[in-house]
Amino acid sequence: MGLGLLVAGCDRKSPAPEQANVVAANAASADEVTSGPAPDEATSPAASTEKLDRSHKGETGPTVAFTAPDGKSVMLASFKGKPLLLNMWATWCAPCVAEMPTLDAAAKSLDGKVQVIAVSQDMQGAEKVTPFFAQKTFSTLKPYLDPKLGLSLAYQANLPTTILYDSAGKEVWRMTGGYEWNTPAAAKLIAEAS
Repeated sequence: MGLGLLVAGCDRKSPAPEQANVVAANAASADEVTSGPAPDEATSPAASTEKLDRSHKGETGPTVAFTAPDGKSVMLASFKGKPLLLNMWATWCAPCVAEMPTLDAAAKSLDGKVQVIAVSQDMQGAEKVTPFFAQKTFSTLKPYLDPKLGLSLAYQANLPTTILYDSAGKEVWRMTGGYEWNTPAAAKLIAEAS
C-alpha cells in the first residue's frame, strides 16, 4: 500500500520518528515553489525549512475519507462553501508540534471566516492524539484523524504540510515545513483564498 513512499522523519532537523512519513514528490518549477521565509516574512523558527508551493493552484483535493472530531467520516469536499486551511501533522513530528499553537491562534483570529482543520497522520489515531490535545488545551483546533495516512499518501506529503483551499474547494497554495501561522505574513497568505 504505497510502502515504497514511506521514509523516516518529518524533516531533517528533528529526532527519529516513531512512525514513517510520506515523501513529497511534487514536480514544481522554481517559479512555483519558494524556500525559506514566505513573502514579507521577517523570521520564523522554521525559516530555513518551509516551502511555499503554488504549482497545484486550481486543483481539487483528493477524495479521501478521514475522521472528524465527532467520530464521523468526512472528506475535503464536506468543507466547501468557506475557505479551508488543511494542516497535516503528527504528534511525533517536532516541527508539527511546534507550529500547532500558532495554527490554533490563527484559527481563533480567523473566527470561522476560514475553516482550519488539523488532521493527524498518527497511525495510532485517537490513542496518541486525544492525550496530546488534552495536554495542549487548544482553544479552537479540534482533533481530526487519518490513521491510514490517506491524505499524506494522496498528497505525497512530508509533515507538516498545510494546504489552503478557496470556498469552491480549489487549491490556492501548499506550505511544507513548520511555519508561524499567527503572523501578518501568514494572514496575508491565508487571505489569498478570498
